[in-house]
Amino acid sequence: MRLDQLPLRQASRIASIDWTGLAPREAQRLRELGFDDGVAIEALHRSAMKGPLACRVGRMIIAVRRKVAATVTVEPA
Repeated sequence: MRLDQLPLRQASRIASIDWTGLAPREAQRLRELGFDDGVAIEALHRSAMKGPLACRVGRMIIAVRRKVAATVTVEPA
C-alpha cells in the first residue's frame, strides 16, 4: 500500500521508496528527514483537496506532498 492510501493512525513501516519517481532535491530531502526502508511511519492527518499529508516518521512529525507520499510503499508494523 502507498503512504498516500494508508489509513490514519495505522502503525506501519516503510517497505520501499521509488527514488526514481522523485526529483533529486525531493529525494535528498526525504533522506535527510529519515525516510528509509524499515523506518516506522504513521499517517496522522490529510488536508482537504489533495493537500499535504502529515505523518510521523520515527519521532518527527512532518508534512509531505501527496505526490511524494505516493512514491512511498508501506507495510503494517
